[in-house]
Amino acid sequence: MNLQDFHENPEVTDAIAATVKEALQQIGEDPQREGLLKTPHRVGKALQFLTKGYKEDPEAILRSALFEEDYRQMVVVKDIDFYSLCEHHMLPFFGKVHIAYIPNGCITGLSKIARVVDVFARRLQVQERLTTQIKDCIQNTLNPLGVMVVIEAEHLCMQMRGVQKQHAMTVTSDFTGVFNQAKTREEFMKLIKD
Repeated sequence: MNLQDFHENPEVTDAIAATVKEALQQIGEDPQREGLLKTPHRVGKALQFLTKGYKEDPEAILRSALFEEDYRQMVVVKDIDFYSLCEHHMLPFFGKVHIAYIPNGCITGLSKIARVVDVFARRLQVQERLTTQIKDCIQNTLNPLGVMVVIEAEHLCMQMRGVQKQHAMTVTSDFTGVFNQAKTREEFMKLIKD
């Protein structure tokens, strides 16, 4: 589902807008001010888009493009951009996802792997869970010999508030199967750094 395919629910938009209007008043703003008149509804629409992953089935996405293939070497999709909202402050975190899997009789369309990232990223998240959800989805759906996921991200909740560390990068990883072997993990890490 891309932006053109996405349609917000007007009732949900109105409900969120009412809450946002109240929040604007609580922080001392005037929701009737010209620049803020449409803001509550814009926020309602934006929140639905930014959390549209709750309405999508990532395993169905992978299954929609499964192909039998006797290929048993590493398949790597790296530098997949993602944007998500942290569940603690609802502030953005964003970065790159790198994924590898070693097929076990079937492969999936490469774009489907990127779409799986989007489905899980478009939910309220923590980076650690996002990493594991992507790995589990690919492992459960494709049943490969192994999966590895590495995410590198910047978190605005750390940069804009709290400790205010502007260049801190968070890296998480998770893996299954043959990626339990250090040599296989090292090969993947070399491939994503080149």
